[in-house]
Amino acid sequence: MAETVSEQSVNYLRGIGTRPYGGAMATSEHTGRLVLVVDDEPMVREVVSSYLTRDGLKVSEAADGPAALDYLERQQPDLVILDVMLPGLDGFSLLSSLRREADVPVIMLTARGDEVDRILGLELGADDYVVKPFSPRELAARVRAILKRSAGDLRPPDDVVDVGEFRIDPLTREAWVSGTPLDLKPREFDLLLFMANHPRQVFSRGQLLEHVWDSHAGWQDPSTVTVHVRRVRLAIEANPDIPRYLTTVWGVGYRFEP
Repeated sequence: MAETVSEQSVNYLRGIGTRPYGGAMATSEHTGRLVLVVDDEPMVREVVSSYLTRDGLKVSEAADGPAALDYLERQQPDLVILDVMLPGLDGFSLLSSLRREADVPVIMLTARGDEVDRILGLELGADDYVVKPFSPRELAARVRAILKRSAGDLRPPDDVVDVGEFRIDPLTREAWVSGTPLDLKPREFDLLLFMANHPRQVFSRGQLLEHVWDSHAGWQDPSTVTVHVRRVRLAIEANPDIPRYLTTVWGVGYRFEP
């Protein structure tokens, strides 16, 4: 018996069918990289997998939290697409468990438009999120952008940055302030490096999305930047509530003060 797809599943995908486009599988710099798609809706998994496979990616699927956790204990994908509302173990709990073990990029899928939920996912370490209903083409583009950055295709300058109390090495991806090593996640390192390369220059959240995330406000909520700025402040500031180095220019954006 053929599987019946619920109207809710179809609406998640804005009415786009399960055959995204024809033709041979594309070849790209990401060919062969592995993406895990975790969603309890079969239609969502099918359509997302179809688009990513067409881009030359390998795709594995999991229908619930425990199955995804079991998979991640046996294999490490290059990226995870993770639904928030999962049976057995919700996406937030799964993300928290994953972040204790690895820094694999994660894109959250959520039917919740509430900012609190989005901020929670970012605080737990998600790299991006997509609100349902979504365009599979847009999701595939975000996957490509994150894989490009995680592979080091958007290479920073090789020169070590010495500015004020900071020393940042782009090649080893190590950073120090006043001789003390900093514990930074990959995107936090990218943000600090970019700001340190442009001391005293003010950048809006939209500009930082473009330069650091290879994204834009049409794709990604600027609160992503806010969360990562807070994380960097926790790592570099003596008092993150009264920042000395990564300051806010109210109504404009952020500035690095060496």
